[in-house]
Amino acid sequence: MFPNFRKFETTLAGRPLVVETGKMAGLAGGSCLVRYGETEILCTATMSAKPREGVDFFPLSVDFEEKLYSVGRIPGSFQRREGRASEKATLCSRVIDRPIRPLFPKDMRNDVGVVATVMSVDPDCLPEITAMIGVSIAISISEIPWDGPISGVSVGLVDGKFVINPTEEEREKSEMAVTVASTADLVAMIEAGAKEVDNDTMFDGIMYAHKVNREVVEFIRMIQKEVGKEKIPFESQEVPADMFEAVKAFAIDDVKAALDTDDKLVRDERLKPVYEKVHEKFDVEYPEQEAKIDECLYKLQKFVVRRWLLDEGKRVDGRGINDMRPLDAQVDLLSRVHGSGMFTRGQTQVLTVTTLGTMADAQLLDGLDNETSKRYIHHYNFPSYSVGETRPSRGPGRREIGHGALAERALLPVIPSVEEFPYTIRLVSEVLSSNGSTSQASVCGSTLSLMAAGVPIKAPVAGISCGLITEGERFMTMVDIQGLEDFFGDMDFKVAGTKKGITAIQMDLKVHGLTPEIIREALTKTYDARCKILDEVMLPCIAEPRAELSKYAPKMLTTKIDPEKIGDVIGKQGKVIQKICSECDCKVDVEEDGSIFVSALDIENAKRAITIIETIANDPEVGSIFRGVVTRLMSFGAFVEIAPGKEGLVHISKLDVKRVEKVEDCVAVGDEVIVKVTEIDDQGRINLSRRDALIEIEGLTPEDDGESERRPSRGGHGPRRGGDRRDRR
Repeated sequence: MFPNFRKFETTLAGRPLVVETGKMAGLAGGSCLVRYGETEILCTATMSAKPREGVDFFPLSVDFEEKLYSVGRIPGSFQRREGRASEKATLCSRVIDRPIRPLFPKDMRNDVGVVATVMSVDPDCLPEITAMIGVSIAISISEIPWDGPISGVSVGLVDGKFVINPTEEEREKSEMAVTVASTADLVAMIEAGAKEVDNDTMFDGIMYAHKVNREVVEFIRMIQKEVGKEKIPFESQEVPADMFEAVKAFAIDDVKAALDTDDKLVRDERLKPVYEKVHEKFDVEYPEQEAKIDECLYKLQKFVVRRWLLDEGKRVDGRGINDMRPLDAQVDLLSRVHGSGMFTRGQTQVLTVTTLGTMADAQLLDGLDNETSKRYIHHYNFPSYSVGETRPSRGPGRREIGHGALAERALLPVIPSVEEFPYTIRLVSEVLSSNGSTSQASVCGSTLSLMAAGVPIKAPVAGISCGLITEGERFMTMVDIQGLEDFFGDMDFKVAGTKKGITAIQMDLKVHGLTPEIIREALTKTYDARCKILDEVMLPCIAEPRAELSKYAPKMLTTKIDPEKIGDVIGKQGKVIQKICSECDCKVDVEEDGSIFVSALDIENAKRAITIIETIANDPEVGSIFRGVVTRLMSFGAFVEIAPGKEGLVHISKLDVKRVEKVEDCVAVGDEVIVKVTEIDDQGRINLSRRDALIEIEGLTPEDDGESERRPSRGGHGPRRGGDRRDRR
């Protein structure tokens, strides 16, 4: 049935890695089913027969497709089918895209589509790692021109030791989660989250992963040798050398003059007449080649910038190689939000806004892992005006999702736990102006915003990027790259962290990979730069998180009760909890483990609600004072409800500071009265005393007249109305 079926096996991190070819997706250019543990992913790669017309880039698409059947779940959508890719799926697509893209021919314009379909998930074997290896195999055995293969692994740090592809249990304890992709010789991609890990440990972890990757690359090469197709030629879209040399000779001086400025807008204006001048001359010489002429001008700008950097150590804006652009930090730019901070680096400017919500505001997740919700959410918006363009907003794309996730990962290690700060935290980074490295500016702006909002972060975080120019064996790095250096350079190495260590890394490359020397230098330069940002700009703006929240932010209190008492707190048809929320002007969220979260704009209302809930769930302490409501009158006393469903008896002898002949002479049903818990008997019955409460709270004594305080009217006006001021002592 399947004459071309082949099966290849090896071991990766102590678990079987099995690759099957020749059985599934036979019409794709290259396909394989990869089994790692019980994670199973079908990977395919296909190329169009002809180049796409009218494009000046390589059209590669990478799709990581999550199927909820892979974890035995039915989608929660109305139609019960998978919809648009989740943010996690988008991030997995990006992490696969980054190491494979530079290995395709830069002058190829044929569409290439890569799909990794997740069919089964073993929590101990990450699907994105399995997919990266599978995609590498699918492209390698296809006819598609590609300078691979690559391999990818995850490395953790558990109990001081590096662990390759840590299990779910190990990931919970790990100090870092670093994905490293490699070719046979070079590190091709780094994506990291870490709990303030120092440079040396991070470097050693990357190299440890690189060593394992090289072994997997050899395994893939063996598969390619056995079943791989011959690579087919393609129609090169490289601009003719004579055209480029002619444009270069004609326009290089004008291009140098146009680029030599620190202002992006000035540079763009200077380039417009250069483009017009070049087209005026060469459109006639090269008819119907306008796109190629534009590409020549792009290559010429790239040539000039790279020669300046490599030969002269000169940057387009006049900075030194290790100098940053002018920096500025501000907080409290917006009046009614819970926190705001703006970070400016040259012409890159990001404003981040913090919003605090209840635990019910946490984001619900419907993905392939066991994470069902998250309380810290970071969104990143990149409007067209930030680069001086105009286009309609279509919602976040892959870039926006990726940059938001990077900033989220950078700050996650310093976000306080739910026990320390029982809030859902949403950050929105608005890119106001962009000239390179907006993702790292959003990290800085977010730290400012969090501290301004009063979120007790463990340490301030700053972010910076490092660029690279290579030529043969030569290389040079520079910090704080602006847009032009990113476009024409070979690397965007983004590192965020505290003074103590790294919290996140994302590395984008245009070359095949990095040597250990380049990685080490980039880590060192970014550490020095982020410490300078913190010391000279951010901390002078706001030195530590504010002690108090904004008056517009909800005030949150928490308590924990016996889960068996949850029903008493909620009440039949939710009547008890609804009454608490109404009386205390608050919101109450109840978790299955008995955790209670109460939020209110007025902290006193939140305290009152907590008191009521604890009173319902627990027997009140003897000596506690409450403001309750009279519910029933008896000849021997009055019953007072001190919390919904919780009432006690005030004996007639304890109703007032003087003798009471008849209960009706002192209180009426509906009166609010101050009472003190004097006893809880063996049967759990609560005995209360209004007399003792008046003596303690009002300062009355049996000798006081105090008629108005001691004898409320029958109309229900009890002493000192105001149930929102109930105290518990």
